Amino acid sequence: MRSVRKILDSIAPHFSGDGRLKMLYPLYEMVDTLLYTPAEVTSQAPHVRDAVDMKRSMVTVILALLPALLVGAWNVGYHHDPLAGWGGNLATGLQALLPVLLVSYLAGGFWEVLFAVVRRHEINEGFLVTGMLYALILPPAVPLWIVALGISFGVVIGKEVTGGTGYNIFNPALVSRAFVFFAYPSEMSGDAVWYLPDAVSAATPLAVAASVEGDSGIRLLGEAGYTLQDMFWGSVPGSVGETSVMAIALGAALLVWTRIANWRIMAGGLLGMSVLALIGNALAGSFSNPMLWLSPLHHLVMGSFAFGLVFMATDPVSAAQTDRGRWIYGFGIGALVVLIRVVNPAFAEGTMLAILLGNAFSPMIDYGVLRANISRRRRGYAKQ
Repeated sequence: MRSVRKILDSIAPHFSGDGRLKMLYPLYEMVDTLLYTPAEVTSQAPHVRDAVDMKRSMVTVILALLPALLVGAWNVGYHHDPLAGWGGNLATGLQALLPVLLVSYLAGGFWEVLFAVVRRHEINEGFLVTGMLYALILPPAVPLWIVALGISFGVVIGKEVTGGTGYNIFNPALVSRAFVFFAYPSEMSGDAVWYLPDAVSAATPLAVAASVEGDSGIRLLGEAGYTLQDMFWGSVPGSVGETSVMAIALGAALLVWTRIANWRIMAGGLLGMSVLALIGNALAGSFSNPMLWLSPLHHLVMGSFAFGLVFMATDPVSAAQTDRGRWIYGFGIGALVVLIRVVNPAFAEGTMLAILLGNAFSPMIDYGVLRANISRRRRGYAKQ
């Protein structure tokens, strides 16, 4: 590694000052900080002594996503050929997933580098997470041109036009997913998109639960052969990263333990989802909507609720920043997911819209929490 350090130091003058390649300094800086810890230190107060920086945080999130990625890849291969075994299923799934992941990184990375060069600022490591998140919330059989178009929209419109990393209002990966979902619905929905060619297709659990008016969603799931165990472990149709709640829970434990994701948002989301689901259960006998019968546990293991709550609702930029605001923000997202699923069975998956709406209202939530705290302290001073 010392020889690499010498090479980087020797070519550094070409990328800084009046060097011939100064316009490409963001690329040099990206490689340098990827291999070595930055040498910059603060020259005046405040001095923050902490080993956690953006690079380490993003690497931790990538590690937290790996269980969902691997189980999701296995699931894709399993539905293609159930008799191939674990190794064969994983290899088939990775063969389908890696091109999607590669296109996501290449297309999105192009825009990241372009904006960094034009604006003359560093390339942010956050795109490593955005590119993977986007790939994991897509169907396995999605066309690669849609992958490139969607991530381009998310990076440029969802992040760069608002000022870049740290200034984005919405989660960029969800902006990408929303764009391709509404722009190309036929390529993003329907039974066929969840499987590779030559596989036996079937509807996702959410589509099954909402399929027959006047019936029970739980009974419909049972008839289709979808059990809670299958949905928990991840052997059902769905986007690559969303199918296994077990794998998502492993990632959540790592994010909470390292304090990269705030547990209050996750707990608030679970609470909001449970409250609305129980209210729906109480009303199920009076209406013909099959989704009203689904228990909180069903909502947890179906669709992208768990994945979205753990990896997207907790985005430190677009989420609420105050502790009380995080509870409100998470509760609202969890409640909205169930509300969208139940009120509009034709759009059975409500996680994407719920988180985007939560992103939009998070500044207002924090503002309300801060104003309430100021008013409370003023009343306390007035009594003294």
